[in-house]
Amino acid sequence: MAAVKDMLKEKDGVVYSVPVTASIREALQLMAKWKIGALPVMDGEKIVGIFSERDFARNAADRQNLSLNDPVSSLMSHPVLYVMPEQTIEECMAVMTAKHLRHLPVLENEKLIGMISIGDVVKFMLAEKQSTINSLEYFKGLHTI
Repeated sequence: MAAVKDMLKEKDGVVYSVPVTASIREALQLMAKWKIGALPVMDGEKIVGIFSERDFARNAADRQNLSLNDPVSSLMSHPVLYVMPEQTIEECMAVMTAKHLRHLPVLENEKLIGMISIGDVVKFMLAEKQSTINSLEYFKGLHTI
């Protein structure tokens, strides 16, 4: 059964984040630049929140005097749910589905080592299923004496 660490190997290894003091504008600009949907919000080396497109859309609509210069911490989600590298892909899918999350940070020894999205999980699971299908089709064509 595949684990989160296997999925992380398929990614580029870069984890973009913003400090807790960053503005909403800075976070949105970084997300647009790198075409990503969420950023970990960091206080030094410690993850203290997640800021996502969904956080912005849902929380900004309720705020009358929202300024894009406000700190990202004012709209971030917290506490942070996370997964560890040894957890299975199926466990990630279950957490994401049950908690309606699109992004999960990956922590090892309390250190952020990656971010996975629901798209990453689905893509990895589909590739794994296709590999199984290809193997079964190959062995189906073999003959014995």
